[in-house]
Formats: sequence, structure tokens, C-alpha cells
Amino acid sequence: TTLAQHKKRNDAHFTFCRPLRLSFRSFIMGRFLRRIRKRFEESQKEKFEEEKPAVARKDIRMISGCEDAQTSADVSNVNSFRLPDPHGRAGGACTSTLLKILYKDEHIPDDDYSFTEVLRLMRGILSDKGFTQIPQLTSLNPIDVSTKFDLVPDSATGTRRAVMIGINYVGHDPGELRGCHNDVMNMKKYIMDVHGFEEDNIVILMDDGENTEPSHDNILEAYKKIISESESGDAVFLHYSGHGTKLRDDDWGEEEDGFDEALVPLDFHDNGMIRDDDLYKILIEDLPEGVHLVSLVRARMRPLLVVICC
Repeated sequence: TTLAQHKKRNDAHFTFCRPLRLSFRSFIMGRFLRRIRKRFEESQKEKFEEEKPAVARKDIRMISGCEDAQTSADVSNVNSFRLPDPHGRAGGACTSTLLKILYKDEHIPDDDYSFTEVLRLMRGILSDKGFTQIPQLTSLNPIDVSTKFDLVPDSATGTRRAVMIGINYVGHDPGELRGCHNDVMNMKKYIMDVHGFEEDNIVILMDDGENTEPSHDNILEAYKKIISESESGDAVFLHYSGHGTKLRDDDWGEEEDGFDEALVPLDFHDNGMIRDDDLYKILIEDLPEGVHLVSLVRARMRPLLVVICC
């Protein structure tokens, strides 16, 4: 072999190997950078948890019917979810799906489900029935989502109270809904049978001519009352089934997208909406320490993340 041929083979070998070396080096560097980024994110989370204000440490969680960019949906017949239909056949997809998992045929499942399993099952059932909504779980504090799903934790040994609102906007055109009353009544039976809520501690607001009307003032009063009556060790469950909407932020620059989220009470034409700012003050700032609060929100027109809670 001549010196020139040997050099040519070496050059070819070097040309062939260099991309492999660079690719391997990029892989190693990429993995290293990902580790650094993960550690940085974890340290930032730890720093945030250490420095966040007391109001952001309260025990508040929220289950919503869909992602922020989606809108909640109705099911035409709650019997298809193995639920009763005392107020007509319709119901909310989120509430009906949750109860199908936790209370099908008014029975508690034999096996316990984790938070992750419940959300995964909800998404699967909704997808199988043709819904695109993706239910969400939000918490003010980090939670272990592999633990048992429960609306009331074992630590909440005090009084259990609930405010449950279902607005069908009867007679409104457009805007009338069909399933909100069923949502409330089916969920009410569930929390009483499974979680020990007593009738006297459950406030129902519905536009059915029988219960307290879900007007602007009545909703705010019910929320204020349940928070003022609660004390450490108690559990609060809030269920809202009705319309949600967006309004221009009335506090300049407070919201990144320039909008407040809002509940739509029955008398919104006359008395306006209930902004997330008002709900934050009542439900979060004024919530006593040691009270566990869970909110189940199924809002049509826009998923209503009224407070950053369960």
C-alpha cells in the first residue's frame, strides 16, 4: 500500500466518523442540558413554594370540565351514563362522566382510583362518546396525583358544607341549557351518600321554581355565608353548572390576556356578571386556614377557571 493510498483511507475514515462523533457529542450535551434545565425548574418550583404568599397556600382544588381553550358540553341522556334523570334527560358531560366512574348505578366502585386514574378514565369515556373535552385538575398546592381520589380528605374531620348551583336559564333565547339541574341533583345525592354531607348543610340554587333563585346577589351571598361559617377542619364543596364568559379586565394590566373570567347568574341582564376578582376575594382570600375547598365547575360557552382551585 502506498503512502498516498493509506492517507486516503484515513481521510475517508475521519470523514465518516466525524458526524458520528458530533452526533454522539450532541446527544450527550443535549442530555446534560436537559438535566440542568430540569434541576433549574425544580429549584425554581421549590423557591416559588417557599416564597409564595399565605393566601396561595390554602387547601383549594378545582375540577373543570375541559381545557381553557375549550367549552364544556352537554349529554342528551344521562341514563347512558347509568345515572338517574330527575330533572329531564340531559346533563353535563363532565359531571355525568365523573359520576359514572365514582357512582355508577348509585354504587361506589370496589377499587379506589387515584387522581390520575380518574382523569384518565374521564378522558377515555368522553372520547369514546365523541366528546373532545379534556377534564382538568388544578390545585393551589402540589399534590400527589397517584394517591386516592377523594373530594374530602381524611384530615377534614369537621363539618361538611356545600353550595350547589345549577342554571338552565329557563326561557332565555338564546342561551337556555338543559342539563344543569340534573348535574346538581345527581352530585348532591353522591356527596350525601358517599361523603356524608348532610341536607341541612347543602345550599341549592336553581332556576326551577322550587329552590333559591341563582341570581347575582343570591350566589354571592351563598358563597360568603359558607366561607364565614367554615372553620379549620371543615370541608367545602362548590358545584357550579351554568354559563361562563369573559369580560374586559377592569383592573388594567392584571390579566395577561386582558380578560376576566365570569360566572353568568340568572339575572345577568339586570345585575351583571360575577367576575373572578370577586370570587377570589370571597372564596380564597377570606377562606379560613385549615379548610379544605373543592370546586367542580362545568361552564358552557367557556371553561370557567374562576379561581385557581380544584
